[in-house]
Amino acid sequence: MTSLGDSLEHYVLLSSIIFILGGVGFLSRRNVLVQLMSIELMLNSVNLLLVAFNRVHGDDMRGQMFAFFIIAVAAAEVAVGLAIILSYYRLKSTVYTDEADLLKH
Repeated sequence: MTSLGDSLEHYVLLSSIIFILGGVGFLSRRNVLVQLMSIELMLNSVNLLLVAFNRVHGDDMRGQMFAFFIIAVAAAEVAVGLAIILSYYRLKSTVYTDEADLLKH
């Protein structure tokens, strides 16, 4: 057992709290930018959990590899999300999700 093994529960608790904060932030906010930041918070909590479990339960680097791919996907998500938000802001001059249903027409 590594030195991290004694405090793995702390990492799981911290990751759970960060994930819940991200989920609450995503569900309770209307601003699309805050929702994107909440998604990033949720992805980073998963990264923390993957790296913590990998340090305890493996000699290979699978947890770190998955965390790296999640970071790459998150960067692509931010780039695409910000492009969509900027184009929507140019059309409607707002970044609130309540007015996004106007795109159906």
